[in-house]
Amino acid sequence: MYILNMKNSKFIIDKFAKLIEQGLLTSKDLSAEILNIFKSKRDEFIFKMKLTSKDEFDVLSKRVENLEIKIKKLESKKKQKLNR
Repeated sequence: MYILNMKNSKFIIDKFAKLIEQGLLTSKDLSAEILNIFKSKRDEFIFKMKLTSKDEFDVLSKRVENLEIKIKKLESKKKQKLNR
């Protein structure tokens, strides 16, 4: 288990180093990239668990992505209403 955690830590550190090399300057870009890294690791973990078939996983993943987009839109509308 420790070796697996070290491997994942190394993966994340390598990704951060690559981001710094590419010159991502804004915190928004950095946070978006970090979220992408975590999402890909989450998807990889779920797929390795073989809880669903690949096709089913793709459909569910797309549904989750659509729901995340809707949540962001609703949050922005809520903020706009609060700012009025």
